[in-house]
Amino acid sequence: SKPGCPWLLGLLVHLLLWGSPGAWASYLRRSSSCTPIPHRMALCYDIGYSEMRIPNLLEHETMTEVIQQSSSWLPLLARECHPDARIFLCSLFAPICLDRLIYPCRSLCEAVKRSCAPVMACYGYPWPEILNCNKFPADHELCIAAVSTDENSSSRRMPRASCKDCELEEASTTREILENLCTNDFAVKIRILRKNMTTTISDFDLDPGRVEVLKHGPLLRTEIPARLQQWLDIDATCVQNIMRGTHTGIFVVSGEVQSDKVVVNKAYAWQKKNRNLHQAVRRWKHHRCPEQAG
Repeated sequence: SKPGCPWLLGLLVHLLLWGSPGAWASYLRRSSSCTPIPHRMALCYDIGYSEMRIPNLLEHETMTEVIQQSSSWLPLLARECHPDARIFLCSLFAPICLDRLIYPCRSLCEAVKRSCAPVMACYGYPWPEILNCNKFPADHELCIAAVSTDENSSSRRMPRASCKDCELEEASTTREILENLCTNDFAVKIRILRKNMTTTISDFDLDPGRVEVLKHGPLLRTEIPARLQQWLDIDATCVQNIMRGTHTGIFVVSGEVQSDKVVVNKAYAWQKKNRNLHQAVRRWKHHRCPEQAG
C-alpha cells in the first residue's frame, strides 16, 4: 500500500456516509444560520469571505464536524490537482452567507473531478457519490463558476497531480547516483524558473539555454526540452516538491518515457555541497552501466 492511503480511506468513509438521496432537498427545508469561518478551518479560512452558513451543503450540523470533515481534504489540495479545488470544496463545506444558497456550478464540479478523481483513483478510491456533478446546477443558473479557464491557460494543459510521490533526493553516494542514471531512460541537468508566486498552482518554465543532456535514451536530443516543459506543465506535485518554494534552481533529473510523456523519478539539487553529485556527473561520460559492460 502507498503512504497516502490512510487520509483517503478516512475521507471516503466520511463521504460515503453522506450520500443519502434526500439530503440536499431536506437541507433546503431547514433553517440555517451565519457564523464566522474559524481559523481552525484551514480548508476555507481566508478563502475570500468571512462568514458561512451552517448546517452547510454537506449536512454538517456543528462547526466541530465541519472542521473535522473538511480537514480530510487538505492532503488532496496539497497535491494541487486543480486550481479551483479549494473553491469547489468550500462552496459545499462553507457556503457563503447570502440571502439564498449558492451551489457550485456543474461545470466547476466536472473540471475539479477530471483532475482530482485520478489522484483518488491512484489509491483505489472512486469519486464519491455525494459529489456527483449531476446534482449541481447548470451554468446558466445562479451558481459558483470556475475561476480557472482554458482561455487563461492558453495552450497549456491543466496541471495534474502525480500518483507518484516525487521528492528532492539527497545525493548520498556517487555510486548510487551513477546506478540511478543507468536504470532510468534519460538524465538531464536543467534550470527551472518559477513564473509566479500568486496563483494556487505555480507555473514553471524550463530555461532552454541551460539544458545539458547526460542521457537521452529513447528520446531525441532535440525533443527533450519540449518533453521536459510538458512535465513542468502537468506534474504540479512533483515540481513543487522539487522546487521547495524557491524561485529558480538547477537540478539533475532522471526518469522514464511513458508513451506521450516523461515521468521524473529522481531529482537532485545542483549545489556546491553536493560533491557526490558533481563527481557522478563528471564520471558519467566514461561510466559503463552493468548491462553495457557485458
